[in-house]
Amino acid sequence: MSANWGRNIELSIFGESHGKALGINIGNLPSGIKIDMDAVKREMARRAPGQTLMATSRREPDEVEIMSGLVDGITTGAPLLGMIYNTSQHSKDYSELKIKMRPGHSDYPAYIKYHGFNDVRGGGHFSGRLTAPIVFAGAICKQILADKGIHIYSHVLSIKDIKDDHFSVDITDEQLEELANKEFSVLSDEKFEKMRELILEARKNRNSVGGKIECMIKGVPAGIGSPFFDSLESRMSTLFFSIPAVKSVSFGDLDDITQYYGSEANDAYYYDGEIVKTKTNHNGGIIGGITNGMPILFTLGIKPTSSIALEQDTINVATHENTKLAIVGRHDPCIAMRAPSVVEAMAAIAIMDEVNV
Repeated sequence: MSANWGRNIELSIFGESHGKALGINIGNLPSGIKIDMDAVKREMARRAPGQTLMATSRREPDEVEIMSGLVDGITTGAPLLGMIYNTSQHSKDYSELKIKMRPGHSDYPAYIKYHGFNDVRGGGHFSGRLTAPIVFAGAICKQILADKGIHIYSHVLSIKDIKDDHFSVDITDEQLEELANKEFSVLSDEKFEKMRELILEARKNRNSVGGKIECMIKGVPAGIGSPFFDSLESRMSTLFFSIPAVKSVSFGDLDDITQYYGSEANDAYYYDGEIVKTKTNHNGGIIGGITNGMPILFTLGIKPTSSIALEQDTINVATHENTKLAIVGRHDPCIAMRAPSVVEAMAAIAIMDEVNV
């Protein structure tokens, strides 16, 4: 089971949902970088469970203990290891879930691959709980990138069939900062109320809903990336598809570009003083696998939460019989609402690895 990623920076993630602790080791960070731990805590709070009416009742403070690589708040150049202790896991008998495969979960393919020895408690190493150390690493990378003028913003583009506004090509820095300071990452407050009602209805009905996250990275210079196998889209997508429940990744105008004529889809260049820009950004700031200087724009599709209380059809791998399963416990009716911080973190890690700051 591989847990490592990166070329210029090195990541190694460890832990399980119901284990004692989980964390991440970040290698090849530059030395002498001042890290604002209060900003890191704010990022962790955005992802942490138990923050809203729509979230799971599992409450974790997600406090990170720095084990190495940081002295007096400054990176030393040694690998930076952040540890997060689990404090709210509920111990119970998981024997049923060892043999009854949860629909939509990793249970069955993991049972086959790891011969039934995989940890099923709360999803084990497959759990969304593993995104907590990712957000920690991303918070570090976001600060380093911000010093280079690179900033990352995201919002919930849709929940089921209720859709927020898209990022516009002329959105202002003030509007983006206002979004970043919102409790819920949605551009339209009116659309958020409809999303909220839909999520609460799904929870009442013991069901769940999915959604999409739209993300924008501003300030990445032109010329970052490579064609073909090392295209920037390819490199970023390996991280995005590592986020549990992500089922699709698209760059640019997913909803529209396939319906355009070439004359409409092409982003026309122009000079704004000495700066090259495009009049539109249908291709999401990346052409031929390489950045063109416009904001990188992409959308992630997140499936509905797999753990629902409704009874579902499944199999018993011990008896080789068809059976039923109703999942009990503490589960989000919509994990997409907590996803923006995770998406931004993965984006920061990917860009950090490419720009090699």
